[in-house]
Amino acid sequence: MESRRIEPADRLGLVSEYYFSRKLKEVARLNAEGKDIISLAIGSPDMPPSEQTINKLCEVAHDPTAHGYQPTQGTPELREAMARFYQRWYGVALDAKSELLPLIGSKEGILHVTLAFVNPGDSVLVPNPGYPTYTSLSKLLGANIVNYNLREDNGWQPDFDELEEIVSRKSLNCKLLWTNYPNMPTGGRARMETYERLVRFAREHHVVVVNDNPYSFILNEKLLSLLQVPGAKDCCIEFNSMSKSHNMPGWRVGMCASNAEFISWILKVQSNIESGTFRGIQLAAAEAYDNSDEWHREANIETYRRRRQLAEQIMDTLGCTFDPDQAGMFLWGKIPSIYNNVEDLTERVLHQARVFITPGFIFGSNGERYIRISLCAKEEKIKEALERIKDTLPPPSL
Repeated sequence: MESRRIEPADRLGLVSEYYFSRKLKEVARLNAEGKDIISLAIGSPDMPPSEQTINKLCEVAHDPTAHGYQPTQGTPELREAMARFYQRWYGVALDAKSELLPLIGSKEGILHVTLAFVNPGDSVLVPNPGYPTYTSLSKLLGANIVNYNLREDNGWQPDFDELEEIVSRKSLNCKLLWTNYPNMPTGGRARMETYERLVRFAREHHVVVVNDNPYSFILNEKLLSLLQVPGAKDCCIEFNSMSKSHNMPGWRVGMCASNAEFISWILKVQSNIESGTFRGIQLAAAEAYDNSDEWHREANIETYRRRRQLAEQIMDTLGCTFDPDQAGMFLWGKIPSIYNNVEDLTERVLHQARVFITPGFIFGSNGERYIRISLCAKEEKIKEALERIKDTLPPPSL
């Protein structure tokens, strides 16, 4: 009897393995060969959460009654802490019962929101450059990807004339617009005028704007939220995450904020996919939302400022140019013209200096002449990376 080869679903042909998943295998192989690669690529905070956060997790873990299933919409304690967080830092009032939904991270939120709002064949507006998951998950779910451009000469802000032209094409049926400020990967800062125009755009064109806002605490003292704009809750959604701002990437705690109807639609999807997060993580996260101002200043401003100064020296050594006013936990820089493409530089840095930095093309075509350096490494490691690059790579003018 002839056996028939099993084939994967067609949708797998629409996406490739995530760049970091693939590249980290290479880095692991190089480390196994004794190369001792310093990674300045991934934005995974290397510092711990606050002591009160860890203590609460341990306390709840010892409670024999705390290990059962939890409500998908989160414990009241967590949702109330999220509401306090938005009121305290952004001045935005949210109803903890109906306008907030805990997420197991923003990636899951992207999935749930897309399932809640987008039919196969509908169009989704995605920034270029932008977070690759906006594109890959939308493709997996059968959406039509329409890129809109972010450019350095416009401060990495949307070109609203271009957006107007895109949505005027009736055949596209645009349902969602993804945006992300402070921007990753470019470090472009949030601007209230951009948020105001996004809300107006959403209202006029019946497009739901989703702002992904995990970086507002990192090297940024002017905290802005899309939901500060009057009427934004009626037509917009905002994600926030504890991964970056609270040093909790592996805990997988984020949030989605919007009007009660939108939240109910997203919850309908979420409740069919997830069964709630461990109670200890939820109650510890609630503690973390009440971290002191001093904790945030040292963790998110002072520590990253010291690291950023070293990253800027790496950019200078490589001959890259950058905007010193960037926010967030990365440094984004334009490569010198002597390189034909960005991997000519990043592969030399990896294999000669043994330092892993990110080529900007993974974020879209508008990132093809850029590199991204993560600040998620101890100062001594970034200093060592700087010295390796100085010692092994010739000056870019040679």
